Amino acid sequence: MFFSFENVSIEAMAYVLPPESLSSDSIETRLHSTYERLGLSNGRLKLMTGIKERRFWNCYKKPSEASAEAADKLFASGTSCFKKNDLDLLIHSSVCRDRLEPSTAAYVHNILGLGNHTQFFDLSNACLGFINSILIAGGMIESGKIKCALIVSGEDGKPVLDNTIDILNSSRFDRNEIKPYFANLTLGSGAVAALLCHSSFSPKSPKIKYANLLTDSSVCKLCEGGVSDNSLTMQTESEKLLNAGVALASLNWQKFCKSSGWNEKIIDKFLCHQVSRRHMLRLYETLNLDPTKDFSTYQYLGNTGSVALPITFAIGLAIGGVKSSSKCALLGIGSGLSSIILGIQL
Repeated sequence: MFFSFENVSIEAMAYVLPPESLSSDSIETRLHSTYERLGLSNGRLKLMTGIKERRFWNCYKKPSEASAEAADKLFASGTSCFKKNDLDLLIHSSVCRDRLEPSTAAYVHNILGLGNHTQFFDLSNACLGFINSILIAGGMIESGKIKCALIVSGEDGKPVLDNTIDILNSSRFDRNEIKPYFANLTLGSGAVAALLCHSSFSPKSPKIKYANLLTDSSVCKLCEGGVSDNSLTMQTESEKLLNAGVALASLNWQKFCKSSGWNEKIIDKFLCHQVSRRHMLRLYETLNLDPTKDFSTYQYLGNTGSVALPITFAIGLAIGGVKSSSKCALLGIGSGLSSIILGIQL
């Protein structure tokens, strides 16, 4: 499915980095008994993923609280011409939720003190929820139904990581049996917010130009997470998921280039889903993209789920990693399986 936008801009963005840093070396220290029993060498986690550290909240933080903090930071920055009461739509897009009912967006709406004219709902789609939300909100803006929308996400990977370490240390798994748990050790936390609006309100802001979406639900069981014994768990067939994700992204890239007229030569910067160095290199090799055009954050944030792509883009804007007057492509992949390639004109 191809999307083309003429009047949708990212007027402002803000992000929150959790205060605590947890290194890959520290995780392996906690797994010392398991490593010793299985004859695993220290340093393999950082070597295999390229992740040096990830960040976590220093106490339990609800997804709504993390998302609202990023939103408050956005409005406090003074970069937006909109006020909270101007918002037509609020979408909460993370994997993590406060509870099943009501929507986490309802709690964010309440924390921010938004008006009763502001529609809110959750949109969750594994690691692509935020990008899906951009397409939904963008379509509403383009059609003239609304003038602006706030998209937020707050992820907390620590409960899954902590539970995974407990499972691995208390089990007698062999090397093959621990593989479905390995991806959990890459998780991190963070929060991000973006305000989308009609371009007439912010003509100099980055514009959402094109997107192409492709799905393959035949592999929906390769990564599954949920609650078991009152603890969050997740198991991933990482190699199969990587192969399926890259194959889908490769086909999606061909369709994106054909429909948008953009290609690897005219795009100045690429951001892929922030899983690991291996995933990034494999994706760029398959799509025949120049890895020197990459901008990434997985090295110090790990995999932050739906926050990963938008927070990387926001950090790139903040520190100059994504230069102005350039074409940028966000290459999103989410378990389930979905691929969205988003073209942004800065």
